[in-house]
Formats: sequence, structure tokens, C-alpha cells
Amino acid sequence: MTSASIERGLQLQSTVKHTGELELRLAEVLTPTPKVDEVVVRVEAAPINPSDLGMLFGGADIGTARASGTPDSPVITASIAPNVLRAMAGRFDQALPVGNEGAGVVVAAGDAPAAQALVGKVVAILGGAMYAQYRVIKANQCLLLPPGTTPAEGASCFVNPLTALGMVESMRIEGHKALVHTAAASNLGQMLVKICLKDGVPLVNIVRKQEHVDLLKSIGATHVCNSSAPDFMERLTDALVATGATIAFDATGGGRLAGQILTCMEVALNRTAKEFSRYGSTTHKQVYIYGGLDRSPTEFNRSFGMAWGIGGWLLTPFLQKIGPAEAQKLRERVAAEIKTTFASHYTRAVSLREMLSLDAIAVYGAQATGQKYLVNPNA
Repeated sequence: MTSASIERGLQLQSTVKHTGELELRLAEVLTPTPKVDEVVVRVEAAPINPSDLGMLFGGADIGTARASGTPDSPVITASIAPNVLRAMAGRFDQALPVGNEGAGVVVAAGDAPAAQALVGKVVAILGGAMYAQYRVIKANQCLLLPPGTTPAEGASCFVNPLTALGMVESMRIEGHKALVHTAAASNLGQMLVKICLKDGVPLVNIVRKQEHVDLLKSIGATHVCNSSAPDFMERLTDALVATGATIAFDATGGGRLAGQILTCMEVALNRTAKEFSRYGSTTHKQVYIYGGLDRSPTEFNRSFGMAWGIGGWLLTPFLQKIGPAEAQKLRERVAAEIKTTFASHYTRAVSLREMLSLDAIAVYGAQATGQKYLVNPNA
């Protein structure tokens, strides 16, 4: 290590107790000495993504959250319902670090030239345990950000950008020519709009509020459908006819939306069908669920023929599928366009201690569009 000040730091840890209680607290942990091919990153920005909340909250009912401890050492506890607790057995009584991605400055490194070359540089990393002041990681897992990029600008380099790019690549790989995206006013959704505009990919956006329609229109989106509008199904069908979209990525998961999309795809295809088929359109229609904003059961009526599919989609298996070389190309595109296509916007930046406040949890725990929080562990 180059300085005694980085030999230990704070780390946010989440524990699901076998008694049915979640506990969030800050722990002081030793910073490992970097191995020859490793670096120490002083983490200065880490987003709170929906994908982080499952590990953070462990299925607890955040409405039951209680605060204790001291201002310097806050503790949050919350209750976990018995039916949810059974699914958490694999992590009982383990204090687990949280936070998928982030960015910061390399403050120490092993002796390998590739590691030493990163000292003093701003890098983005995807490696877990990012809600911490320091993170030790292999040098080749760091994404070197362009000169002049701040950690806050590079904090969301992986999960949202690579997911958005992965959707477009999945569309191409599976032979579709346009796509549909729900909860489309999110940071990820806005990135997808910009990608599709730049790459000439027709995109249908689905949102829930008129203000989200206006937001996406303001950044160039052509087709934006409001699922709360009385004519939603008609407008969605018209957009599907115009684009020819036959693949969708749904962030909500529950409710009727996935089935509604498939139904409208079938209607749109039948409008241009050359002949009638009792089994419906022979064109395959696919909905991938990649999030769980709606925790209710997924409902659909089979009014969309026989050529359809509903499945899950996750970023990590997708990157494994396309292989390291193609995945690296996507990462390099993100770095090159981090201030344009892949720029993220945050409602508020908080410290680790502020993250463990009931007021903050009530906001970022709700996963509402336009309420994205950024954590600066070294604030």
C-alpha cells in the first residue's frame, strides 16, 4: 500500500438473519494489499440500480424499516415475511457487501506494468462490493475512462449501458428488426433511445405517465405509448405496424403488460398478412422480462397465435454468450460515448451514512422513474 490512510475503509454490509430480520450497517474493513496484477480503487461514485436492491434489502418489507445506531454508525433493520425468508436461506447470517458497479481513482497498484499504468487514473469497475471506500480488483477488469471524465460521469458504465446495448444486439442475433421497451423513461430507457437513434433501429417506448412521453419525445423518440391512456392498445398496435417490432424487453415483469404487447404484435402482423391462418401469425413474437418493477403475477390471455415466447433476460449470461471479444467492443463503445449516449442523470448524491437514512431509503427503494441516487463512499 502507498499510504496508511487507505489500509482500511468503510463498507456497507447487508445481513439477512435467520430470525427474519434484515440488518444494514457500515463496517470498517481492511483493504487487501494488491497482488501483482491488481489495483486499489478509491470509490467516489456508485449508482443504486434496481439490480442492487435485491441484495441490499434481501426481500425485506422496507415499510417496516427502523433506524438505530449513531449518526457516525447508523443501522437499519427491517422485517422479512416468512414466505420470502425461505428463499433467503442461502445467505442467512452472512454480512454481505453490496453494490454492483462504480468508478473512482486508482490509488495503489501491484508491480505489473498494466496495473502501475492505472495509478492516478479514473476507472470504472463492475465487480460487486462497490458501496465501499476502497475496492481491490484486477487491473484488466478496470475500464479506463477518457481524460476529463469524472467518477460520477463514469459510475454507471456497465449495468445500464451494457443492458441497453445487449437488447439491441439480442434483437439482431435473433433476427428481429425493431424492438419494444417498457419503463422506457428510466436512465436505461433514455440510453436505449439514443442508441437506436444513432444506429437506425426502430424503437417503441412504453411509459406510464404523460410527462414521461414528453421527456422521451424531447430527446428524439418517435414512438412513445402511454400504458395508462385509454387508447393504449390502439396506439401500441399502430407503433408496431410502423416499426415491425417483434421483440420486447419488459422491466415491469408482473401484471398484464407482457401479454398486451404480444397481443398487439399479433394484431399488427395480421394487418399486413397475405393469407389467413387458424394458428395466427407464423412470425415469432418474443417478450423478455429483465426486471421486476411490478411484483404481482404475470398475466396474459393467449390471443396471439402460437408463434410466441416469454422468457427471462439477464446481462451476465448475454455477455457470456457473445464472448469476451464482443463484450469488450461494447465496453469500449460505452467509454467512448460516456458523456453523450450513455450519460446518466441522478436525483441526489449521498454518502454511505446518508444512504442508511430512512428518508433516502424511502426514495431510492421505491424504484421510481427519475429518482436515481448516486453514492459517494468517500464523501
